[in-house]
Amino acid sequence: MAKKVLVIDDDSDFVESIVNLLEARGYAVASASNGKEGVQTAKAENPDVILLDVMMTTKDEGFNIARELHGIEELKNTPVIMVTGVRKEMNLPFGFEPDETWLPVKQILEKPIKPEVLLNAVADAVK
Repeated sequence: MAKKVLVIDDDSDFVESIVNLLEARGYAVASASNGKEGVQTAKAENPDVILLDVMMTTKDEGFNIARELHGIEELKNTPVIMVTGVRKEMNLPFGFEPDETWLPVKQILEKPIKPEVLLNAVADAVK
């Protein structure tokens, strides 16, 4: 059975390219364009891994959604990979590190991201 990936991102061009890339590698892919829809889709689909953007409805929505997903019993062990351009967009002089409480994600990848880097991260997360 194909591993399921949920992409939560409001950039429709990015989502389309990621869906095409992942489906070409045999993954089943669902997507959501904001955090609220993403949480509902995650509950319904029970994905093997979630790719999550930060800046959607608000500039920090993804951070809040990562914590919300981690707090849902059936999703708390689902790996979340944050895929974001927040650092570049907001000209931040620092990066972010996964953290069990504030940022409970497996990995953080900066946009733009090379396809092989994303594929390797997803493959590693679904092992």
